[in-house]
Amino acid sequence: MRIGIDARFYGTVGKGLGRYVSELIRQLELVDRENEYFVFLRETNWGEYTPRNPNFHKVLAEFAWYGLAEQLIYPFWLRRFRLDLMHFTHFNVPWLYRRPFVVTIHDLILLSHPTPRATTLGPLLFRAKYFFYRLIIRSAIARAVTIITVSRYTQDQIEQVFPFAKYKTIAVTYEACGSAFSAAVRTEARPAAPPPGLTRPFLLYVGNAYPHKNLERLLRAFADFRRRGHGSHHLILVGAQDYFYDRLQLEARKQKIAENIVFFGKASDAELADLYDTAEFYVFPSLCEGFGLPPLEAMCRGLAVASSKATCLPEILGDAALYFDPESETDMAQKLISLADDPGLRTELAAKGRTQTKKYDWNSCAAATLRHYQQALAKKQ
Repeated sequence: MRIGIDARFYGTVGKGLGRYVSELIRQLELVDRENEYFVFLRETNWGEYTPRNPNFHKVLAEFAWYGLAEQLIYPFWLRRFRLDLMHFTHFNVPWLYRRPFVVTIHDLILLSHPTPRATTLGPLLFRAKYFFYRLIIRSAIARAVTIITVSRYTQDQIEQVFPFAKYKTIAVTYEACGSAFSAAVRTEARPAAPPPGLTRPFLLYVGNAYPHKNLERLLRAFADFRRRGHGSHHLILVGAQDYFYDRLQLEARKQKIAENIVFFGKASDAELADLYDTAEFYVFPSLCEGFGLPPLEAMCRGLAVASSKATCLPEILGDAALYFDPESETDMAQKLISLADDPGLRTELAAKGRTQTKKYDWNSCAAATLRHYQQALAKKQ
């Protein structure tokens, strides 16, 4: 088979989606020595990928995400590769692409949490964007031979929003800890020094600052946490500085807690591992997720996790997290206090977290994805 993989989100530029794409390709190179792959990248991530399997070829596909060229030129440009199957790793499948494909739908957050605060566009452009988003994702689901999702929650959501999808082939392939985080496990017997410029104790959050991440409530809950006997703690927020983090910094100053919050910015995998190893515990207040990779990676490093109980998170994290209502700042603050005050609870959750992460691995994800490729082509023959 000649298989294409849309890897324009590959690596650090794609954030959580980039992690999925890079880990999937890395494992496919190990499990598949028969099929020929074309990995489509952009200039921004071209240097991040070097094929290790001779059947894998990287190709420059300089088509911006969500742009007109993606919809009008990219599908015809792909024809030259005579692909038997294309894997679009995100919902933005070109409307005009007419060869067999599978698509990975990570979540429907733009449908479940549509808010103008999630964009820099004005209200009219936001409504237009929402309309075309729904149109493109509906088309992708309708035309795909197979739909891959990353949680049962996302599968259920797809079938609820688009009832016709119940008659499609939908396969759940869980994500896993990144290879950079699963190699070592923190233990209390091996205390690590915090990264330069940071002091302990601190709470840690890793991810973007989009509105559904619920970080404004986290700031207010953290302020309450400090007032209730934990004034020495800091909160470290890790994520590339952008419009949403700029807005969050304004909120921190408004709440008069900016001096107790570290906006770390973008972190390398090595820096993230150090932060996971030295944080007191991890907090994840999200209102909606498709999988929830950062708290799982924190568990891989032996870090206790306080998490929202929304959407897929109980499915993915199991009994290895201390859950709170993400819409209740009081409940969130109380759970932060519980973890800060109880070293035994942190140790118990860390042990459960190590067990929970063993349920997921990228090799299984890649092997399952390869089976879906084979089944998709069998349907079309």
